[in-house]
Amino acid sequence: MVYTAHMQEIPINTVTSANVVLELIYRLKIKDVMSTALITATKETTMREIQQIMRQERITGLPIVMGKRLIGLVSMDDIIQALDKGYIEEKAQDHMSSNLIILEDDMPISFAINYFDRYRYHRFPVLNKDKELVGMITNRDITNALLIEINREVEELEKRSHRVEGGIISEEMYTYYIMQNDFENAGHASTEIKKRLKSASIAPQIVRRAAIASYELEMNMVVHSTGGRLIAKYDANELTITAADSGPGIEDVDAALEAGYSTASEWIRSLGFGAGMGLPNVQSVADAFDITSSPKGTTVTVTITLASGEENDNER
Repeated sequence: MVYTAHMQEIPINTVTSANVVLELIYRLKIKDVMSTALITATKETTMREIQQIMRQERITGLPIVMGKRLIGLVSMDDIIQALDKGYIEEKAQDHMSSNLIILEDDMPISFAINYFDRYRYHRFPVLNKDKELVGMITNRDITNALLIEINREVEELEKRSHRVEGGIISEEMYTYYIMQNDFENAGHASTEIKKRLKSASIAPQIVRRAAIASYELEMNMVVHSTGGRLIAKYDANELTITAADSGPGIEDVDAALEAGYSTASEWIRSLGFGAGMGLPNVQSVADAFDITSSPKGTTVTVTITLASGEENDNER
């Protein structure tokens, strides 16, 4: 699926946008970009009063709340109809829209971009896990947040990226954000790692081992976790890959390291995943391997030596 937000400032498209933009789209949550300075009305507020609030605040939609609960929304179209049909002095409860499309604050902003493209609305209410209204999000909120974060990413890359002649890696670090069940984008991180090593003229056997380790770790997070980060840190001598997710953890780590052991659901197995070879494959191609796990999450750290050593590669 292609998510496209219709914004004049920058186009956002998950097929053609730069990798840094795509990573931000999947990393940032709606709560990171939404406006929390809420302007609301109650069901007793008249349509006339809402019209005045919209004019003063220069907004085109006003949430109607009961306490912290969202019960409706009055749009500019609702105000125009109230003026045309002569009920502008009546209360919002009789004319507000109550069949609302909402977003949740813990969703990635990719969901918001998709909603803007699908429904063509100017703004969406945002609820928290307790179904309380906590914000509003607009196209402009997303655009501004992405521009700020892109600038930060560029500054960080400039600080930590250093190259020497001949394409040999000196010091670099890249972070890839992995979403649960995101099979459409799964494999992106491992592909980028493979490209980076090839561009530095690393031996093919070593590139293959790094590709296997990064792909298996990436797919493990997609299939078994609630999402997390895969961090690739390069220097002149080695590649360190760290996969850190946010749960639910591995109940029996020793068993998970045995070939064929799997806790994947039937649905995951029907997709061709969950054969129980992920962590054993990672361990088999690593020069150093470490894993820790708890209900709060699992962290796997793998080190692969980049200096060519054919006898070691042949052993694998």
